[in-house]
Amino acid sequence: MMHLGWFLQGSSVQAWGEPFTGAIGRDWRQPELFVDLARHLERGRFDYVLIEDSSYVGESYGNSRELYLHHGLSTPRQDPSVLATLMCAATSRIGIIPTLSTFAYPPYLLARLIATLDQVSAGRIGWNMVTGSSDYAARNYGLPGMPEHDLRYDMADEYMAAVNGLWDSWDPDAIVADTATGMLVDHTKVRPAPIDGQWFKTRGPLNSGPCPQGRPVIAQAGGSPRGKQFASLHADTIVAAVKGTAGMRAYRDDVRRLATEQGRDPDRIKVLFLVSPLIGETDAEAQLRQDQRYRRAEASLPQLLGHFGKITNIDFAAYDLDAPVASMHLTTNGHQQSLDDFKRVAGNKTLRQAMLAMRGTPGSVDLVGAPDTVARRMAEVMEEVGGDGFLITTNDTSRRVIAEIVDGLVPALQARGLARREYTAAMFRDNLLAF
Repeated sequence: MMHLGWFLQGSSVQAWGEPFTGAIGRDWRQPELFVDLARHLERGRFDYVLIEDSSYVGESYGNSRELYLHHGLSTPRQDPSVLATLMCAATSRIGIIPTLSTFAYPPYLLARLIATLDQVSAGRIGWNMVTGSSDYAARNYGLPGMPEHDLRYDMADEYMAAVNGLWDSWDPDAIVADTATGMLVDHTKVRPAPIDGQWFKTRGPLNSGPCPQGRPVIAQAGGSPRGKQFASLHADTIVAAVKGTAGMRAYRDDVRRLATEQGRDPDRIKVLFLVSPLIGETDAEAQLRQDQRYRRAEASLPQLLGHFGKITNIDFAAYDLDAPVASMHLTTNGHQQSLDDFKRVAGNKTLRQAMLAMRGTPGSVDLVGAPDTVARRMAEVMEEVGGDGFLITTNDTSRRVIAEIVDGLVPALQARGLARREYTAAMFRDNLLAF
């Protein structure tokens, strides 16, 4: 049995310019597509949908916003907590995980927001905990820029202590609602949660009451050595973007080792690998669509470079497309794992070849074929890697793609006993830990 999640690439324009997207470019401001997505994924018994986010307009490519605005690359983009609320209201079992950055929210504000979402969803909320990676985003919040990469994780450890203390400031049974005595809340079961740290200060207790789950499900995407250490200590589910089964297994083994060393049960951490399945009625049809997708990627190379530059803070417009990547001195204070993976994929390739190999065929492994072919391949990969599941992502989210996954791939997985047919619990964490 494997866990399934959906990595929604932001509450923004989806699949702009891709086939079968209809009027998405015009009606993206309304929530119907995203709410429908959550409903369909719940029908497919997915564990969760994670709403990715960034809070700035990219300008890394050519030191300009033109490419990002012209092609709708991760912009326009709305606040994920609003979309999460609407998704929760439209569903009853699936977990909903908005992305919120530690640099943008004081601990008390974030703890209260997430606790409220956990309450209104009856225990189905998560938090994709990110430290931020872009100086452009930091400046939108009045900061001079982002701290150094590893320092951000040191600060995040303190941040987690603050929000966990606030979520723990109410005992689960603090609300007694005893009409005979007139007592709503037992004051002995609510306490302050003072933090007077180097970077964050808060007092508590929360005034919103307890989370139904106790604490929300924490998602994280640490890929660097420091990031993996952080994720293995704090995360309940990890977003992993690693190329190839050997790299996937090594990544998961490393996370589990680090968790054990830090006193955690590694079986309580579910590592889900990013994949982008391409489904056809037959293997031949799926391969044809894969070839078409690759040709579209070839025609959109500046957009691929611009998007990758956005998450790594690198201006790829400054480099010769036909020069070998090995000759380029690429460093980042952004997503280090993404850049490291790119360099591994690149080898002796040119920038053009490496970017098409990395972004033209997205995902940890290629999943192309008829539903049963893809389901069989997913089983083989999980057997080789060791678990725990897959986080589906796509650059062309549309109702067609959603239906291909939920009504094509999921039944094939269920027929092989690889995906749940029913939820066994009402709350998110309980379903995540069911197997």
